[in-house]
Order: sequence, then C-alpha cells, then structure tokens
Amino acid sequence: MSLPAPSGAPGELPAPATSPGTPALVRYALGSAGMGVYVTVPGLLLLYFLTDTLGVSPWLAGLVLLVPKVVDVVLHPFVGFLSDADRVRRGSRLRLLAAGCALGPAFVALFAVPGPVADRPWAAALWVAGWFVVGNTLFAAYQVPYLATPTDMDVDYDGRTRVLSFRMVVLTLGILVGGAVAPLLVGDGEPTVAAYTLMALVLGAFTLAFQLVGVGGVRRLVPPRAPAGPAAGERRARPVRDTLADVRSVLRANPHFRVLAASYLLASTTTHLVLAGLPYYTRYELGRPGFTTVLMAAFVAPALIATPLWFRLSRRAGKQRCLLAAQSGFALGALGLAAGDRLGLAPVVAATLLLGVSFAGIQLFPFSMVPDAIREAGPGELARTGSYLGVWTATEAIGSAAGPYVYAGALALGGFVASRAGDQVTQSAQAHSAILTGFTVVPAALMVVSLLLQLRYRLDARARSGRTAG
Repeated sequence: MSLPAPSGAPGELPAPATSPGTPALVRYALGSAGMGVYVTVPGLLLLYFLTDTLGVSPWLAGLVLLVPKVVDVVLHPFVGFLSDADRVRRGSRLRLLAAGCALGPAFVALFAVPGPVADRPWAAALWVAGWFVVGNTLFAAYQVPYLATPTDMDVDYDGRTRVLSFRMVVLTLGILVGGAVAPLLVGDGEPTVAAYTLMALVLGAFTLAFQLVGVGGVRRLVPPRAPAGPAAGERRARPVRDTLADVRSVLRANPHFRVLAASYLLASTTTHLVLAGLPYYTRYELGRPGFTTVLMAAFVAPALIATPLWFRLSRRAGKQRCLLAAQSGFALGALGLAAGDRLGLAPVVAATLLLGVSFAGIQLFPFSMVPDAIREAGPGELARTGSYLGVWTATEAIGSAAGPYVYAGALALGGFVASRAGDQVTQSAQAHSAILTGFTVVPAALMVVSLLLQLRYRLDARARSGRTAG
C-alpha cells in the first residue's frame, strides 16, 4: 500500500512551477558540503587507516567496511518509508534531516580509537565497524530526505538537472575539502591515531555546520505544508520483511529505475575503489605518499568546471548520452594510470584529471535521472519518493563499501602485509602488482560493465521530448 500523492488531484502530477532562484538553490546545495566529506574521507582513508595504522589485516579490514554497509540494504529503504510518512503526516521531511546532523560527532568517533583498543587489531576493527554503522545510519537519515527535494519540487526535465548541478558543485567542494585536507592533516608517512583524530575533529565540525545550512535550504525549496494527519501513516511498524518487500516492489514496478540502480551500483563501486586505492598507489607505486593530496585534488577539482559544462551539454545531447561519455572517459582514465610514473608524473596527473571530469558526469546525471524515472511512473509511485530514494542511496552505500572490499581483496590475494604506525614492512613484488592492477585494470573493467548496463536505459529520449512535463 503506497502513501497518497503529495499534491494535486488523484491521478494527476503537479504542474511545473517556476524554477527557483539561485540563492535558494545555493543554500540547499551547501548541505552537500558536509555530505561530501563523509562520502570521501572514509572511502579514501579508512581502509588505509585500518591496514597501515591499526595493523588490521586486509581481509578483515575489507569486512569492516563491507558488513556495516550490508545493513544499508534495509536501513535506507526504511528511512525512505519514514521520510514519506513524515511528508504526509507532518508536512515535511525535516525531522529526519535534522536528526542526521549528528553525523559530525559520529565521524569523529570513527577515527578516535582509544589507546587500549588501538593496541588490539581485532578490537580496533570492531570499534571502527560499530561507529561506521552509527555514522551510516545518521548519513542515511540526512541523505534520503535531502535527495528527495528535487523530486518534491515541481520542476521539469532540465530543471531537475539544474537543481542537482548546484548540489554537485558544492558536493565537489566538500569532496575536495575532505580529499585534500584530510591527507594534509593526517600527514605523510606513517600517521598515528592522534593525527587521524585531529583530522576528524576539524572535518566533523565542518560537516555539522554545512548540514545545518542544508536543512534551511530544504525548508526554503520545499516549504512545510499542512499535515494530512496520523491516519495517513497507517503502517507504523516496519519489520525487515516489509522493508525488503518495498525494495522488491520499487524495483519491480519501475524498469527505468531498475536499470539506473544496477548501472550506478557498479559505477559507485568503481569510483569508491579508486578512492580506497589512491593512498596505496601514491605510496607504493609512485613512492610519494604526499602526492595523495595532489591526485585527490586532480580527481575532484575538475568537477567545479566540468559540472556546469556537463549540464549545458546535456541540454543538447541529453543526460543518457552524456552519462555514457562520462563512463567511457572514466574507464580510459583508470587504464591511463597503469603506467605509474614510468613516463613521468605528468601522464599520471592527466589521467587523473580525465577521471575527475568523468566523475563529475557520473555523479550528476544518474541523480538527475532518478526523479525522471519516478515521475514517469505516475502519481502512485511519486507518493513513494522516499522509498525510491532509500533504495537509490542504499545502492550508492553498497557501492561505497564494495569498492574498498574489492580492492582489499586484491591486496589480500597479492599477499599485502598490514602494519601499525612506526612498523617497517617491505611488500613483495606480487603485492605491488596487486596494488597497481587493483587500482587500474579492475576499475576500468567494472566501469565498462556499468556502461553496458546503462545502455539498456530507454527513458531519456521520451523525457527530453516532454521537457515541460513534470
């Protein structure tokens, strides 16, 4: 049973409204800055923190990152249901959004491993896994209602891309802050737990501040309306089986969304694999641990320019064609890193810049196509926007864990030896080969498969032909 349509008469979609002004979009988009930090820093440093500071073996470190994300298969759709219920019963999704602002303190606890715990790799792994679950839960509470905003708004095909292009630019700034500042605060060489804790304190405060701004932005773009009353939320209990049934229902009911989710799962896995592998690549392949910040900036910064260009290009070519081009560019960029520094550092930076331009498109277009797919399905599915976004963000969360897990598996197969801060370890030739192959060939192959799945998406041409329809 779905919740009632959020507005309009039964069987009708809301009529498109005037596109919101730039100040309102900027305020909304600023909420993505903190999200960018949480998306980036654990993906970039958590695996490395576990294996090279806490001495956790690669196979166990991979599980620490993967198992908490398995919870997201149920958690995110459940949060989506709660978000839909709040929208009907309370008139807004702001309650969950505000609860998610506790993410900053949880982020600090993730890296602030107490000394007695840090001395025992198994205990340290459990500490990180536990706080990772807490952080992911709070992230879901913020992300799901936040990303429902473009669908709740009455804007058209290009308008949804415009809203999300603002979000993508600010998300890029958050990723850049997290990806560039975090390695600088942690330091080169063999950083200690204290260094990671300092980094988490600084970026945790940054995350909290911008999340609070984002709450106000959502309130401005989608003002609270008169609640429909408690009778609208008929199902108060949500056992696991009901939540999983909703996941199956959403995927079964909407083939366009199903294709998007399958393709994005692999794309998210690929991009997070690259993030997880970057510190290993710079330290063991390039022999320059401090170069992590440079390559991270080269990976993220192009989106500041590329995102507006992608948006303009999509108005002519369509989102689907642009997304396929971005996926192709990412695969080529990953392969371009396989030469390491044998040809000098310039080709490495150039390949990373190509990855960054492509990454901007891979982040922008799928997120702007999800509202298209939901609205195409009609008012009955539009009423389940939160459930759709719950499934979507669960897909992204699983990919963010699967990428590091795949890379950790490559390290384990290559015989990579974990170490604690201060230990001197020499990696074998096989381990070096695994570090390089896992960072280049594997993500290129995964992105090609994602592209092949994306080719099955058929909605974009029809959505473009009806640009003025909600």
